[in-house]
Amino acid sequence: MNTVFAAPVFDTTVIFEGKELFKGKSAAENWAKKLGAELDCVTTVEKIGTGWAICGNVDGEDCVWAILGQRLKRINRE
Repeated sequence: MNTVFAAPVFDTTVIFEGKELFKGKSAAENWAKKLGAELDCVTTVEKIGTGWAICGNVDGEDCVWAILGQRLKRINRE
C-alpha cells in the first residue's frame, strides 16, 4: 500500500524560519486532502509566514506538517 508520506512533493516551496512550506495554498490543500484521508482526520491549511502548512488533529494532538526532502514531515509549530 502506498502512503502519502512516501510520495514525493514536487510542488513549489518556500523556506520560512528554517521550515520548508508549500508556496501555494491550493497545493497545500491538495496534499491536506490526501493526508486527511490517510490519517482519517480533518485537515486544514494555515499560512505560516510566507508559506502554507497542513494542520490537523491526530489522536487528540494538534499537528502541523510541512516538507522535508520532498516528503511530508510533521514539524514543530514554534
